[in-house]
Amino acid sequence: MITRGFFGARRLQPPRPLPPGQYWEQGFPVLSAGVTPHIPLNEWRFSISRGNQELSTWTWEQMLALPHVDITTDIHCVTKWSKLDSKWRGVSIDTFFEAGGIAPPERFVMAYSYGGYTTNLSMGDIRGGKAYLAHEFEGKPLDPQHGGPTRLLVPHLYFWKSAKWLRGLRLIDRDAPGFWEQAGYHMRGDPWKEERYWGD
Repeated sequence: MITRGFFGARRLQPPRPLPPGQYWEQGFPVLSAGVTPHIPLNEWRFSISRGNQELSTWTWEQMLALPHVDITTDIHCVTKWSKLDSKWRGVSIDTFFEAGGIAPPERFVMAYSYGGYTTNLSMGDIRGGKAYLAHEFEGKPLDPQHGGPTRLLVPHLYFWKSAKWLRGLRLIDRDAPGFWEQAGYHMRGDPWKEERYWGD
């Protein structure tokens, strides 16, 4: 179908370079693999585990009592949009390891969510101030459609790695594919290297 006089939306020129293949998005598109879960805060838990053993678990109140950080960062979706200078508040993943007294020998984790979503990450991609458990966006509680009450935030990787509705991290010895990785997405997902799919 062709509509006379319509040539498509004109994309704005970003104020700084974006990863290859990305365009500047000023909104915040909603993309989810399944139904949006709604988790009551009094039932919410976040755990770090090894196999079937929970090494440490936090309630909502215990999570809020941990040191927090404010993060301003760009985010990049594998569907090719990038949102610049997004503002988040949350707890560094490093803080959870420190608070739980966990010094993992493992090289990888599997992030898992309420609703069943999973994604794999290396320790090098979540330690050293690179990843957060975020519960506020733009000064407000994180909306469920964007992963609230909490989501993983790993801004240097494509956004499918920032698992919505995060429930926990499972320490694993060997890298293994999560939900989208099993469907052909890249095992790491560096946007600057355009690691979208297996073989990229």
